[in-house]
Amino acid sequence: MAGHSKFKNIQFRKGKQDKLRSKLFSKLSRDITLAAKQGLPDPTANAKLRLAIVAARSESMPKDNIERAIKKGAAGEADNLEEIRYEGFGPGGVGVIVEVLTDNRNRAAANVRTIFGKNGGNLGESGSVSFMFDRVGQIAYPPAAGSDDAIMEAAIEAGAEDVESGEDGHLIFTAFEDLGAVIEALEKALGTPKGTAIVWRPKSGNPVSNDDSATLMKLLDALDDDDDVSNVYTNVELTDEQAGAEE
Repeated sequence: MAGHSKFKNIQFRKGKQDKLRSKLFSKLSRDITLAAKQGLPDPTANAKLRLAIVAARSESMPKDNIERAIKKGAAGEADNLEEIRYEGFGPGGVGVIVEVLTDNRNRAAANVRTIFGKNGGNLGESGSVSFMFDRVGQIAYPPAAGSDDAIMEAAIEAGAEDVESGEDGHLIFTAFEDLGAVIEALEKALGTPKGTAIVWRPKSGNPVSNDDSATLMKLLDALDDDDDVSNVYTNVELTDEQAGAEE
């Protein structure tokens, strides 16, 4: 196991504290509905649905909202939703992956392209960026779950591949196909995780200048604010000074 990461893995996700709660719940509900539509409405038999429900619960989404979203998917109400991935480059040559869940492919493509263009970036071809990332499972625990060593030991026992620990908590990474089994093992050792997801994890970091860092954050924030965008990943490597400036 590689241990703690040497670079800051910046992953922008829906659900920042300054986002409206209703907007966050709407996006989480869409994730649940789509997962229920694509598989069985039973989370014990549908790994994607289980992950979506865990994510919703970690944001304190009411049980009724979760059940309503599952029923919509089972009834076929998500038939017009599409999952699309865009890849591009931000200021300083930073790789950016954008995951979209939309009912209008043309609108989503136009919006993403415009956001890149207005913020010093440009869209690339499919595969132009994703080769710089690994598709892996991610399991998050709060700092109170245990010490760095305790989390590392539990992760090794559970069959995980890597751990990143910091003041915000612990991120445990596992092979895509092993995520379900590792979650089950970790729940026995550490309790219910704060969140679980399938993510794009950069293979290495891309340092940028202070000017590029500031422009890049505008790009990422603009993408994150778009209603169709579900997740944004980048391989930027920020210095402590740059990271502090964005907080």
